[in-house]
Amino acid sequence: MRLVEFMNGLYKNEWSLYQNHFCPTMKLIAKEKINSKYKKKYDKPQTPYQRIMTCSDIDAQKKKMLEEKHQTLNPFALKRIRIIDQKVKHILKLVSVTFSMSQRS
Repeated sequence: MRLVEFMNGLYKNEWSLYQNHFCPTMKLIAKEKINSKYKKKYDKPQTPYQRIMTCSDIDAQKKKMLEEKHQTLNPFALKRIRIIDQKVKHILKLVSVTFSMSQRS
């Protein structure tokens, strides 16, 4: 139970903010089958934050709120302080304790 709480906290806070604001991904635009192989076409790499900001379906007020949040984030500070790394190490310690205890039973 404690492990789930730590993991949920990490994903809800630091990890999702870091991934959504600073980690670009390539989105699949088209996939065409040529004989037995597929030819895939990808969009240019963008973060989910960038995709939302360029989307016309998103409300301007929500975009403004996201932009304000984005301005407060600093990926270098997260790495320097190592908040994410510390939480992952703590989770891994709990996993190893849980795993070794389950092996004894």
